[in-house]
Amino acid sequence: MATITTEVATTARWDDVQHALTGGGDGASCQCIWPMLSNKDWNETTTPQRTEMFRAEIDDGPPPGIIAYVDGEAAGWIRIGPRTKQARIPRTRIIAAASTEPFDDESVWAVTCFVVRREHRGTGLNLELLRAAVDFARRSGARLIEGYPVDTRGEKQRANDLFHGTVGTFRAAGFSETTELKPGRTLVTLDLRS
Repeated sequence: MATITTEVATTARWDDVQHALTGGGDGASCQCIWPMLSNKDWNETTTPQRTEMFRAEIDDGPPPGIIAYVDGEAAGWIRIGPRTKQARIPRTRIIAAASTEPFDDESVWAVTCFVVRREHRGTGLNLELLRAAVDFARRSGARLIEGYPVDTRGEKQRANDLFHGTVGTFRAAGFSETTELKPGRTLVTLDLRS
């Protein structure tokens, strides 16, 4: 039985973050900067620039996410933090129309990205990452967490299309489905006060 642990992403864990992001899929080129930029800014950056931006974000703190380890090896990543720091969220029309929370409220956090190395997919690592992210948000003073997962309806989908997470994973972590964003995507929330 594998041992799964989680840690917040700090400068000292930079190599582990990179290992988690580069195990297949878009993580290596995205560098989990997509949620932080407008479409225009995203399209004007290169992978090396994104890597530099992500490194600066981690160096400046607070930690923008959690790393999962399987038997001591970095295996997965989740981005969690205040929505106010994730520029793409209020610019995404379907989210802006569906969320009832003010976009300037720093107590509202968001989960915007999951990455799991190919060799660890299908092992429940996303749920472990999400549970650790919820604990981190709670300890950090978050009041509410939003997610924008894919509703797979039990159908197999390409791993690269699931970086938002799945509705099933969020449900298993105690989130409630709030509203459909569009067919196949749902706004989910978890009130940390209850």
